[in-house]
Amino acid sequence: QVQLVESGGGLVQPGGSLRLSCAASRSIFSFYAMGWYRQAPGNERELVARIITAGTSTNYADSVEGRFTASRDNAKNTVYLQMNSLKPDDAAVYYCFAEDFIGRKTKWGQGTQVTVSS
Repeated sequence: QVQLVESGGGLVQPGGSLRLSCAASRSIFSFYAMGWYRQAPGNERELVARIITAGTSTNYADSVEGRFTASRDNAKNTVYLQMNSLKPDDAAVYYCFAEDFIGRKTKWGQGTQVTVSS
């Protein structure tokens, strides 16, 4: 079974940076897209970023546009989310997903905690 393993979360001060990784157990080209949702206590799950695995398109939530960048390393079967200029509102558990070719989110990472605090 394909699995997604997330890493890179942690504690950072406001204005700092983190890079999340989402590693698949097979080629990321098995999926149409990959990306991240996040969920903070009391909030609805929010789509943060999405990247087309075999293309160039990326999409970002308005709240992170200009600060977060998704990228991929095909040889490592891994996608990354570079998060810069982090704000307290970015604190959440971030869940990586893989999307099939008809738009279903079919695989999920285990989640990684991002905490932004002074």
